[in-house]
Amino acid sequence: MDGRNGLFRAAPMMVIMIPSFDDIDELHRKFAPSQEAYELIYRHCMIVANMVTDLCKRQNNLFVQRDVLGDDMIKEYTTRVPSRLLNTSLAVTGALLHDIGTYQVIDNDGSDGEPVSFDRDRYILHGVIGYDLLKAEGVDEEIAQFCRNHTGVGLTREMVEKQHLPLPVDDYTPKNLEQEVVMYADNFNSKSFPPKFVTAAKAIQRCAKFGEANEQRMRDLVSIYGEPRNLRDLAKQYNQVIVDVKA
Repeated sequence: MDGRNGLFRAAPMMVIMIPSFDDIDELHRKFAPSQEAYELIYRHCMIVANMVTDLCKRQNNLFVQRDVLGDDMIKEYTTRVPSRLLNTSLAVTGALLHDIGTYQVIDNDGSDGEPVSFDRDRYILHGVIGYDLLKAEGVDEEIAQFCRNHTGVGLTREMVEKQHLPLPVDDYTPKNLEQEVVMYADNFNSKSFPPKFVTAAKAIQRCAKFGEANEQRMRDLVSIYGEPRNLRDLAKQYNQVIVDVKA
């Protein structure tokens, strides 16, 4: 209450931000500890956003064409047609911000001429850290959740408890199709030195290291989305190798 005139004054409200591409770049620059870290992490986010754009286009085409193609032909492309059109703009925004928290788990920021590296013990925290960073910046909840719910093929409450992961006990799996497609695309590009792409077969093999359930979840996702069609074009564009399983 304002004592001078007896009127109640409403507390100032935080403006909820839907970040533009310029805002996204500013956020990356704000939290990056070095130019080297900014280039590595933002480049990875742009790569994931590129794959997400193509994956969304494919899924939306399947949604629109299902009645024309028929279920038998659709099964040649996917094991699950989306229940609605994916919001490509939302998914791309989420992809460009999904790894913003990795700036906070850097072990070496690369400014000494050595490769950027990450603290392995704390790396799993980057999703919740990114979520908290974006929320503190006033970013919309729907967008901040892309950080929280993209690690691996999704971290369930059961996994957090049974594996004693250093996270608040909760569910960290995608809550909608847009979050799922970003999580999926993220598995095809690595920030490790040197940065690289992986095939669908290699992505499945990597997930298998974390148990049969993880492996099967990745297999299921591959059967839904397929390997990103622009994988090889992106590898050429960014001068990165593609790693496949060994024969």
